Formats: sequence, structure tokens, C-alpha cells
Amino acid sequence: MNLNAPIRSFAVRSGAVALLCVFTAFGLDAWGLRERLRETALDAILRAAPPLAAAPLTIIDIDSATLARHGAWPWSRSQMARLVEKIAAARPSIIVIDMLFAGPDRLSPAAVARALAEEAGRTDIAALAPTLPDGDAALAAALALRPAALGAVLENVATPDFVPVTPLLVEGPGRLRDPWHAAGAAGPPETLRDVAQGLGLVAIASDRDGVVRRVPLIAIAGDVVLPGLAIEAVRLHDGASALVVADGELLAGMRSAPLGTDGRLRLRASAPETWLGRTVPAYRLLDGMPAPGALDGRIALLGSSAVEVGALRRTAAADAAPTVQIQADAVTTLFSGAIPNRPAILGPVENAGALALGVLALAAVLLAAPLIASALGGLLFLAWGSGAALLNHGANLMLDPAGPPLVGAVALGVGLVAGFAETERRERHLRRRFEQHLAPAVVARIAATPAALKLGGEVREITALFTDVEGFTAMTERAAPDALVKALDRYFDTLTEIVFAHGGMCDKIVGDAVHAFFNMPLDLDDHAGKALACARAIRAASERLRTEPEFAALGFGRTRIGMETGRAIVGDVGGRRKLDYTAHGMAINTAARLEVANKDLGTSICVGPGTAARLPAGAVRPVAAIAVRGVSGTVQVYAPVEDPIPGSEPVWPN
Repeated sequence: MNLNAPIRSFAVRSGAVALLCVFTAFGLDAWGLRERLRETALDAILRAAPPLAAAPLTIIDIDSATLARHGAWPWSRSQMARLVEKIAAARPSIIVIDMLFAGPDRLSPAAVARALAEEAGRTDIAALAPTLPDGDAALAAALALRPAALGAVLENVATPDFVPVTPLLVEGPGRLRDPWHAAGAAGPPETLRDVAQGLGLVAIASDRDGVVRRVPLIAIAGDVVLPGLAIEAVRLHDGASALVVADGELLAGMRSAPLGTDGRLRLRASAPETWLGRTVPAYRLLDGMPAPGALDGRIALLGSSAVEVGALRRTAAADAAPTVQIQADAVTTLFSGAIPNRPAILGPVENAGALALGVLALAAVLLAAPLIASALGGLLFLAWGSGAALLNHGANLMLDPAGPPLVGAVALGVGLVAGFAETERRERHLRRRFEQHLAPAVVARIAATPAALKLGGEVREITALFTDVEGFTAMTERAAPDALVKALDRYFDTLTEIVFAHGGMCDKIVGDAVHAFFNMPLDLDDHAGKALACARAIRAASERLRTEPEFAALGFGRTRIGMETGRAIVGDVGGRRKLDYTAHGMAINTAARLEVANKDLGTSICVGPGTAARLPAGAVRPVAAIAVRGVSGTVQVYAPVEDPIPGSEPVWPN
């Protein structure tokens, strides 16, 4: 049995469970993590894209310096009228104001007179109002100088009196599934609305992470469709009389924008360092020092970057972007035509991609080594991310570059970690199994390459070596228990170290006997020769031990050894509570019989014919042909060539 197979199977099963869990969370967008991850990754891709060409737009900024020169905020309508007159004098194509003039003017003399007359019930004071400066009238007169678009906001209550300015034509069925909607809307007072040629939403909603990435193209206010301020600016600049919804797009003159599913425009947010080139402080106009030609024929976008006004929002490129700069980014995106688009089909495509990446990652875990699987997974995830980036840059399709690879990476990571954990567990198990049977170096090899083992059972050629202590039973009857146990501990330590040193495996210790096998569990070159060398070393070591006082006092007998080579069945044998990695076969039985035969033959090492056949010529010499239980006929047995054999002269090797 290949141990890598169950390890990888466990890894794949673990990874599959992780894939199921994370894919479900991904598909359901649990806790909004999918959206946040996608949008953050898309932000990075859009920041890395080449900058857009500048739109014909100039921002008139009521900045902090302007407020310091011309009065604190809020300004009166009369003050705003003076600024609008200055802007109109520079002949922009249109004036777009990124703020809401909510309700009638309350700060001009005429407004104050009207309020006082109503409060006091004085008709004479009311009669004075038309003769006094009126902020709404002054601002309306200024707005009438050039085409203008004003701001509106959505309301949570119905507003039946709200009147839109821009006609909206719908050709074919609408495709919006999640438009921005509210019960009503609020806009400028009638005096200002009547002179405006456009009315657009200035409200901007941030995503769940607090980042503004979109502005409305259209929104629903009760039963009224209201355009966004940026699309109104584009429509008026191009001279279009209406907006048209057709085939999932919003047409504004020569421009079009995909509506997607929510009717919002994905911004190409600009960094603060780019704002200066398109921005003129309002005080320059009010103080009579505008740059020549700065507004001629361009969109004049009026707003404020002053902190005291509070119109600052976080975008993908800035922590505190004035809303007027956000609207400018929207206008620039519309003019560029390179509008990031996320059609509804991309959601299912990403789901399918996430599942496919996860399955491919698990296939790599199953079929390849961990490092190769990691590399293959990394390449797959990089390919998806790169493809998504290319689609974003080349086709403006906002395919998620991060979510599907993350799903695949979780499956891959869990699979690899589970595989490593299972490998570690099996290595510990194998070490515990074999550390008492094999040399540490062999155990390390097994732990490093568990696939080399076939614990389920195999047939392989081995050399079995059995030892026995002569006269052991009689010795136990006369020896003191503690002295005998101490001597046996040292004796077995010596023999097992010799077996390990020659590449053998100590199968078990039974009484006074050691059972050792060579060429298992791993292949061992010249295992018959190494077993014979091991037998010689055991005999020499045991004879040295017998001369030591503690062994001599016991009358410790000589060690007899039997060995044979042949095919055996090798593997784990036992029940659930006790498994024993051992060998079974005629060679093992014969080795045990030959160890006993030493007593009758007068030898100390008895070598079977299987072992003798695999030894170099002259390594052993024949002793006798004997009957072995379980074997028909007689068996020729051998002894090392240097051993004295009764009735013959020893032959010592050179």
C-alpha cells in the first residue's frame, strides 16, 4: 500500500470540506467580505491603470482661503449670486453647482422682511420686501446667464410637489434590479428651479467599508426618475435635451454609460496631486483675477473643499476627497468612455471560477507533491488575477481578481496543511512502530519516504537470523533474578546494536532469543552477506561478554545462530489492538530449525542453502545434510569457512 495515497486522500477530503464552506460563504457574500475584497482589489487595479484624459472641466473651489477672504460659511444666496455671475462672465459651457439650495432664501434683506412681516403681522413691512435685495432673485438672475445644473437630494418621506427638470426617455424594458431609491426628493426652491436647465443628485453613498466608489447615474424618488449631477453635467455640455435609457445604458448626448444593476457609475478616482491642475480657488474670481481662458467653453463645477463646509468623503485614492472632486472624477470617467462596468453575468462567472480554481487546486494536491501543488495553485491564481486585470484594463469589465483565487487558495492551503499534518502523524506513528526494531538511520529513511513501505503485505526475499543462548534454561534456575536480568539487558543491547549496524531489523526478543530479518522493511543490498557478517559479529561479541565476571558468574552459555534466505510474506499482522510488522514463510521456519541444529552439529553458526547460494564462493563450507521439519528430504547446511567443524579441519580465510 502506498502511504502517500491515503495522505493525499485525507488532504483532498479536508480541502474539499474547506472548499465547500468557503465557497458557500463566498456565494452568499457572508458579512460582506466578498464585496469588500473585490472592491479593494479593483481599486488597486484602477489605480494602476493609465490616467484618463482630462475632461473639459474646471472646478471653482470655495476653499478655506476663500472663506477667510470673503466670509465664513454658510454664505448668503446673494454672495453665491456674485460668485455665479463671475463664473458666467468667463463663458463656461455650463455651470454645475455641487450643493443643495434647500428652501427659500432666509438671509437676504427681502427674506428677512418677509419673515418679520409674517411674524409681526405687519403688511407695511411685507410691502417693503419687493424693494429690498432678494438672494433667490439675485441667484436666479445669475444662473440665467449660462446653462446651469443644480443639486437635489433624496428624502425618506414622499414629496408630491417635487418636479424634475430633465426628461427621461426609456426605450425597451428596464434592467435595473437594485436602483437607489427613496420615497421622495428635495431640490432648490421654485425660483431657482425655473431657471435651471438641469437638476441632479448631489447625494453620494459610500460602500459598506466607508469608501465612495460610485455616484448615481439615475435614482428613483417616489415615482420620479432623477439623474445624477455628473450625467446632467455631461448632458448639458453636449447640448442634449433629454436622457435616454436603452439596452441597459444611459445615453446623454454623445456619451453613454452602462447602468449595470443599480444605476450607478463606478468612478476612476483621482489622487489629490491631480486636483490642483483642474481647480481654481473661488477667491480668484471674486477678487477679479481669474486665469485667462480657464473656463471658456468648459464645464464650471462649483463646490467646496473647505473642512468647515464638511463635504469630504473617503475614496479609493484619497482619505478626504471633497465631493466636488468626486463629481469631477465622475464627469471625467463619463467623458473618457472607459467606464468600469459590472454586468450581472459576472457574479455567476466568478462563482464558477471560484469553484473551478478550488477543484483544480485539490487536483494538484492529489496528484502532485506539496511544493509542486503549491506552485501549480499559485500559477492558477495568478492566471485568474492577471486575466481579471486585463479584462478591467482592456474591456472595462470589473471581474473580481481576488475572490475566486482566495477560495481556491483556502482549499489548497487547507489541503496542504492537512496533508502535512497527516504526514507528520504517520511519521510519528512509523517512528514509534520501528524505532525499537531498526537503526535510527533506517527509521529516518522510512519517515522521510513512507511510500517505500508496503505495510499492507508483500512478498519479498529476506534473510532470517535467529539466535539462542546455550543452556539458558538451566542458567535461569541457578541464577539470581536481578543478576540475570541485568546480564540479559546488556546482552540484548549488544546484539540489537550489531543487527542495526549491519542493516538488519530486530523483529522480536523471545526469552533468550533474538529474531532478526534483513532486507525488510526497506531493500538492503547483499542482505545475505550482511546477515552472515552480523552473525560473525554477534558470535564474537557474545564470546567477549562471556569472559566478563558478571557473565562468567552466571555460566552464560555460547550463542548459537541459524540463518536462511528465501521468499516470505511481509507486513502488518494482528488485530485492531495489536499489530506486528513481521515476516512469515519457510525461510523463517528453517532459520529457527537451523539455530537448534547447531546443538547436534557442534557448530555455532548454521547457514541454510538459500543463504549459501547468495554468498560469494568460499564464504561458507558444507557441514552436513540434515532433515528439517516441514521440508521433504534432507537439507544441506553450511558454516562459515573459518569455523571448526567436528571431524574436519577449519579453513581460515586469508
